[in-house]
Amino acid sequence: MSKIVGIDLGTTNSLVATVDSGIPLVLADAGGKRLTPSVVHLSKPGEKPLVGLPASRLRALRPSETVYSVKRFIGRRANELTDTDADVPYPLSRSGSGPATIDLHGHSWTPEEISAEVLKKLRADAESSLGESVTRAVITVPAYFNDAQRNATKRAGELAGFTVERIINEPTAAALAYGLDKLKEKSKIAVYDLGGGTFDLSILELNEAVFQVIATHGNTRLGGDDIDRAVTEHLASQVEQQSGKVLRHTGTRQASPEQLIVWSKLREAAEQAKIKLSTENETDIALPFLLPDYSLSYRLTRDELERIARPIVLRTREHCLRSLADAGLEARDLDQVILVGGQTRMPLVRQLVAEWFGCAEFEETRGGLRLGTEYHEAGGPLLNTGVNPDEAVALGAAIQAAILSGDLRNVLLLDVTPLSLGLETFGGLMNVIIPRNTTIPVKAGEMFTTAVDNQRDMLIHVLQGERERAKDNWSLGKFTLEFGPAPRGVPRVGVQFEIDANGILNVLARDTRTGKEKIVPMKSAVDVDDEAVTRMVEESVEHAFADLATRRWVEAKLKASATAKAARKCLADTRDDLEPEYITQVEAALQAVSDALATEQPNTGCGDTKLLQSACKALEEATQPLAELLMERVTEALLNQRGIT
Repeated sequence: MSKIVGIDLGTTNSLVATVDSGIPLVLADAGGKRLTPSVVHLSKPGEKPLVGLPASRLRALRPSETVYSVKRFIGRRANELTDTDADVPYPLSRSGSGPATIDLHGHSWTPEEISAEVLKKLRADAESSLGESVTRAVITVPAYFNDAQRNATKRAGELAGFTVERIINEPTAAALAYGLDKLKEKSKIAVYDLGGGTFDLSILELNEAVFQVIATHGNTRLGGDDIDRAVTEHLASQVEQQSGKVLRHTGTRQASPEQLIVWSKLREAAEQAKIKLSTENETDIALPFLLPDYSLSYRLTRDELERIARPIVLRTREHCLRSLADAGLEARDLDQVILVGGQTRMPLVRQLVAEWFGCAEFEETRGGLRLGTEYHEAGGPLLNTGVNPDEAVALGAAIQAAILSGDLRNVLLLDVTPLSLGLETFGGLMNVIIPRNTTIPVKAGEMFTTAVDNQRDMLIHVLQGERERAKDNWSLGKFTLEFGPAPRGVPRVGVQFEIDANGILNVLARDTRTGKEKIVPMKSAVDVDDEAVTRMVEESVEHAFADLATRRWVEAKLKASATAKAARKCLADTRDDLEPEYITQVEAALQAVSDALATEQPNTGCGDTKLLQSACKALEEATQPLAELLMERVTEALLNQRGIT
């Protein structure tokens, strides 16, 4: 049975992904590119269309023959399209109740046929990367796509030679990519998805490990393309001021061929400048001989870009509010807000989303690794940016595909691992990746994230054994994976263990944001002295109750420490607005947590877990009014900033 791949058929870029032994990854093309521009250049009859980057390069040179953003038209009637929709340089037919078509070289191309060309490219890339035929796919669509749009997307897949196993919602796929299916039951997640051509805000609830979309609101004609268009208009005005020439036209289809080329060059420059300004404060735009006697040279700053983009980004706010209202929720009821879509790289977008939802900081823990699941703390939902926003949907589609095909559970029978293999995580505990007695060859992996702000590397400490504490197991080796500094909880590192037929363990660590990875061979994970194995197993049985008590204590201790730290900060920020009696109550609850933590015995590394859990619960209840007060402050500040009283 052929492998099922996951596909994000996007407005601006499309991706194909798969799951390799528990770790989802986007497949690259022959040039090493993981993003395929959703652009098709329609050549003359008899010539094969160009797709992806080669087609994108022709947008400025042959704009009337190069189709982009066709996802905006898929599954929609031609007479439904607006003038804004039709503001494209290629000939788009808007007449009749049938689908919109692109009429070129004697052929009327439907949006499904254009999309199928992109999907064919992705299929070829997947087959080249995987070394096998790929005929089955899971394809994602926006949550608010209607039946016609979903069916049209499925037809596009079939035209590309795929059996479309499932059409799934993009926010559901994104939540899977973020690992949010591991959150507690009834967790509520908002997915803010701002891509090239579409926007939606979806609210999901987790029920029995299944995401249910409980509300969604969006606009199929709002996205990064609109920002590109606004920046293009701004650059055109600069050209007019500097050259004295008039570039304005009453609509793209009324423009002359020369004008189309000029506008396409400006649009390409605008898009590249926008991307650069997500990480830089200014960028120079140079277009030599844009006009026969004029070359554009202009410096665009981030502040200038944000002034242009702000009105467009603000249009997404109403959809956020409508989605919350439809779900019957307030922002503070959410556990997380995750960002999806390339346009969410823009700092302005992240800043506004954090303000609108009153997003809290990531919680603090001490050193080491931390499992890739964030915990909701008082003060608002977490703003989670831990997955590459361009790739999140494709990665989630790959996870869904792996679930359907059973790839997440398949192993080969040959031998077994005599002892469990895992990693040291926060608190000095061992997290098992491959359990004892697993058949080999085998691969298994898990996602991890950082535990402190601006952490530049992650220590991968590989362990073998059956004890709960890392120090009681055998160390097979250590290495570090370096990456750029970021807030705690943002980096996501996939760690994969692979044991070959010879019992040799290879450990891979990959930064999912950049693709940077290390593969380190360890000593044999199978060739272990029988006496040593027996001794380790016997010790694990002998100390089972003590080890379990230690794990429970460490987990309770970490939670209590984080809760106490957050409570102290909240108390310090709001002390002037609190009654003395209430301050005394909170301080007493904090002292109770400190007293419970002090019960830890140095010789055992364990304390009174029940007492600590009880004190932590009492502190959470005591500080609930603090959380509400902080939320009121955030809301009031936001309203004041907007000039609302």
